[in-house]
Amino acid sequence: MTTIDQLKQFRQGVYTILGNGRDALFDLMDAVLITRGVKSFVELSLSPVFRRKWSSIYECLSDSKPAPEKLMESYIKQIPHTQQIVLAGDHTAWSRLEAVTLKERTYEHQAQAMSGSKPVTLGQGYSTIAWIPEVEGSWALPLLHERITSFTNPIEKAASQLKQVCEKLPTRPLSLWDAEYGCASFVKQTADIAADKLFRLRSNRLLYGEPRAYTGVGRPRIHGAKFKLNDSETWWKADSFVEVKDPKLGWLRLRLWLNLHFQQSAKIKMHLIQVQRLNEDAANPAKPLWLVWLGLSMPQLSQFWQLYLRRFAVDHWYRFAKQRLHWTVPKLNTPQQCESWSDLLPLMTWQLWLARDIVTDNPLPWQQPQAKLTPGRVAQAMGGVLGVIGTPAVVPKPRGKSPGWATGKPRLRRIRYPTVKKTTPQRQKSPAKSA
Repeated sequence: MTTIDQLKQFRQGVYTILGNGRDALFDLMDAVLITRGVKSFVELSLSPVFRRKWSSIYECLSDSKPAPEKLMESYIKQIPHTQQIVLAGDHTAWSRLEAVTLKERTYEHQAQAMSGSKPVTLGQGYSTIAWIPEVEGSWALPLLHERITSFTNPIEKAASQLKQVCEKLPTRPLSLWDAEYGCASFVKQTADIAADKLFRLRSNRLLYGEPRAYTGVGRPRIHGAKFKLNDSETWWKADSFVEVKDPKLGWLRLRLWLNLHFQQSAKIKMHLIQVQRLNEDAANPAKPLWLVWLGLSMPQLSQFWQLYLRRFAVDHWYRFAKQRLHWTVPKLNTPQQCESWSDLLPLMTWQLWLARDIVTDNPLPWQQPQAKLTPGRVAQAMGGVLGVIGTPAVVPKPRGKSPGWATGKPRLRRIRYPTVKKTTPQRQKSPAKSA
């Protein structure tokens, strides 16, 4: 199967999943893919591939509710199973400061501080779990991208998403997580999920080693010696270490401690890895990177930091979704509309991934040519691909009576004259009778 046929079959398959309003949704997605920038959401209706009126943009988001589970299954079918599947999870905020009537607005973390110099905003949080297809690059293909409701939190949502994805995958994946997920709550909620986990720890975390053997007196110990990440005096001798040289970062030292645990999850053993950059300035050493491994077949110690670097592709996708796919541009009224619109973002990203080998680089005059295309570069050349493969959406039908220019015959217009009320003249009495 050629790549063009694969892309056409993928678009036809998801067309049957979208349900109500799928024709307008496909026109909307095609308009987003070929439109570089808009100031308002309704400007997408001016795109030549959007063949409907501007009001259809909002109507299709209100009428449709794509099934994320079925879309996820169609995404998984596109994943090759030649090597271990690498997943990455994270969450971000859709800021809605002006939407005072929007239901279920919550306080969310954001990188840019708002009033009061606090990295907090009002809006909606979205949790994402994505497939990372390449060792290096900015490609991250979301499998689930869902809103975090007001009655849950990012930890619970991520654990639920990881369970849904792993139940559909044919092999055991490797999942990568940031420091927010490096806690006992996430470890316990994902303990029964068939997935290896590699996540970062904050430098102020406290771990415990294995307890000493039971002496027969009193209650058996649950925790061993304390291991404070920010206190080197509490560290004991590492079980293994290795030094590697990276072309960009220089010399790195990796140390491994086996069988540590959190205080609230004592039964779940973890392996702790420290990644230390050996720079020339001994007076100001670089801060180490702390990683934790939970899984069956542990990779080589020298590969841990390279595996974790693949997690940053999710951050690249968040920036791409907000800046190029216009995720946060619309000012929608309900959370349901926001969810319907957000479900289209992974679908558009997968179309770009399937079209990466079809398009040729079409850089702007101030851009350098690229041999390995990023999602943004593929989107710049997507107009030519859509012109070749077409769209599964049906041509819109005109509403009401067809005008004369549509049928080729002049339309006779009936002239309605104002009605005049008929009045009967009064009979005049004769002079004789009146006398």
